[in-house]
Amino acid sequence: MKEYDSDKLRNVAVVGHGKTGKTSLLEACLFNAGGASARLGKVDDGTGVLDYDTEEEKRRMTIGCSLAVCEWHGFKLNFIDTPGYPDFVGEVKGALTAADSALIVVSATAPVEVETENAWAAAEELNLPRAIFVNKMDREHADFEKAVDVLRAHFGSGVVPVQVPVGAAETFQGVVDLLSLKMKIVKHDEEPAPEYIESDLEEQRQKLIEAVAEFNNELLEKYLEGEEITETEVAAALIEGIQAAKICPVFCGSAIKNAGVKKLMDGMVEYMPTPYFKVSVGTDLEGELIERKTEDAFSAQVFKTAVDPLKGRLSYLRVFSGKMKGDTAYLNSTNGNTERVGAIFAMIGKKQEPLTVAGAGDIVVTAKLASTNTGDTLCDKNAPIVYEAIAYPEPMLAMAVGAKKKGEEDKVFSSIGKQCEEDPTLRIEKNKETRQTIIRGIGEVQLDVLAERLKRKYGVEPKLSEPKIPYRETIRKSVKVQGKHKKQSGGHGQYGDVWLELTPQPPGMGNLFTETIFGGSVPRQYIPAVEKGVAETFAAGILAGYPVVDVKVNLYDGSYHSVDSSEAAFKTATAIGLKKGVLEASPALLEPVDEITVIAPDYYMGDVIGQLNAKRAKILGTESAGKGMSRVKAHIPEAELYKYATLLRSQTQGRSSFSLKFSHYETVPERNAQKIIEESKAAKAE
Repeated sequence: MKEYDSDKLRNVAVVGHGKTGKTSLLEACLFNAGGASARLGKVDDGTGVLDYDTEEEKRRMTIGCSLAVCEWHGFKLNFIDTPGYPDFVGEVKGALTAADSALIVVSATAPVEVETENAWAAAEELNLPRAIFVNKMDREHADFEKAVDVLRAHFGSGVVPVQVPVGAAETFQGVVDLLSLKMKIVKHDEEPAPEYIESDLEEQRQKLIEAVAEFNNELLEKYLEGEEITETEVAAALIEGIQAAKICPVFCGSAIKNAGVKKLMDGMVEYMPTPYFKVSVGTDLEGELIERKTEDAFSAQVFKTAVDPLKGRLSYLRVFSGKMKGDTAYLNSTNGNTERVGAIFAMIGKKQEPLTVAGAGDIVVTAKLASTNTGDTLCDKNAPIVYEAIAYPEPMLAMAVGAKKKGEEDKVFSSIGKQCEEDPTLRIEKNKETRQTIIRGIGEVQLDVLAERLKRKYGVEPKLSEPKIPYRETIRKSVKVQGKHKKQSGGHGQYGDVWLELTPQPPGMGNLFTETIFGGSVPRQYIPAVEKGVAETFAAGILAGYPVVDVKVNLYDGSYHSVDSSEAAFKTATAIGLKKGVLEASPALLEPVDEITVIAPDYYMGDVIGQLNAKRAKILGTESAGKGMSRVKAHIPEAELYKYATLLRSQTQGRSSFSLKFSHYETVPERNAQKIIEESKAAKAE
């Protein structure tokens, strides 16, 4: 594949709700471009080029973003296919970071769904120009005008059709370009639009001119004065509005029938921005802001990492400036390492097209980078720049993970670590209190796919379960108790005797050991053994096996035997006294409580608050979050958060988000505490 100058490149992230036909659309683009795909691939029968992963073929859905590179009329279109399922939003974030524009694919029968809104919001946040493709015009109940009305209601008056369909559902024949008034009929060449729809087309064309004029003062003036506006003037104003992200052109067609797809590809070339004029902003090694133009020294950012046990790591890069060459050493300015880049290539699904050089604005792939991860910057060592890391959503679904087969734990954790390199929305961590390894993800489907990949790629099977809650134990009143250990056997016996005072400490103060021994009732050499006995007994727990906290223990009296006393005997006596004392001191079980912040649409807020109340949450307050959204804050026990991410998504149709931070520990209600204690005793007995 030849090198393309920046002005001949178009980088487009194809985003939207699942099952709208994003991958099918790109399969048609590859087929039209020729060479990349000899036949029109279909997702449903597994003949596509882009969904090549085993899990993708099995589930008939896109899981990871893939490249579909098309050479089209002297231009190179770098399309990035993205998942439409919310669990894989990290792939969408990476693709949008690498792209210069977003193509949002919608269905003619259901134009705005949850991930349509999320994709629009994500592109809007990055100020990316957007276009919309209304797909499935051949489907029953397809209604283009109604779809456009719905799109405008959600995304504003800047949503402007540049094409209209001829017919719909079973009568769908093709699409007409509103600027040229040329029609592309299914399976036929371009020809003038038929006379019988001329009046409708003229009306639609006037709407296009009116919409464009709203964003262009010169055009608006000519329009109000009734002057003729040429096709060239409309096109120029349209391009200006699109590239300023004020106008969103609407295309239409059928990906399965390959109708309207060539017109769409022409539109991507004509309307979508070139990377040539892009000025990228980063920081130097001292943290000062700097800019990088396309003609400046080389710089690029990794937006996706794929890990394969046989092929190794594949790093997908967006070149922001300069030229990238194979077999060259570059600086990884994110971590300070020097990275040797081997071969570079364009990707069409899993097919690699070798490149000798990649210019500014291009998207390329290289293999086996030793210390470069997703989000890292590669650059010329003489002109360092660091680009901002890609912002991924926090994974909120937590599961405990182990191995189904005993002894394979290390293999499982190592394999998950490799998958975390591939998917930055996966996190693995060790909970020191519960001693469990926790995997965090966006949703259950993501974790199911993770488990399947570990089995297929690395031959290990993880076991996912509900995480343990790090409960704690404490006391609520002061007591004085004796702990005495006396055992006589052949030879030396065992003797230790302590009197302990247990006093509650303020929450968060921790445990404290003191001694006020007078007259040597407990010899000095045994006091460290008593202190150690306190630490070990409290760490092991008394009520339900959870650590005892916020208790002051004072050793104030005791007795010893000159022959039979020992450190071990005093440790045992201390444990006896503590177990007796805690049970007499009004013991309580404590649970961790988090502060949760939920942002959801106003019309779901009643349900959200009701569900939080059902989960023993204490509402702290609500406020407006803007754009029809509300924010509620509450304190909620961690024990009530298991799979809350899945529940909230279902409850609000995926239109909400939440964040957590640890707040404090508080006493578990008596009924709940008794159940926890009984379960702990049963588990211990097993």
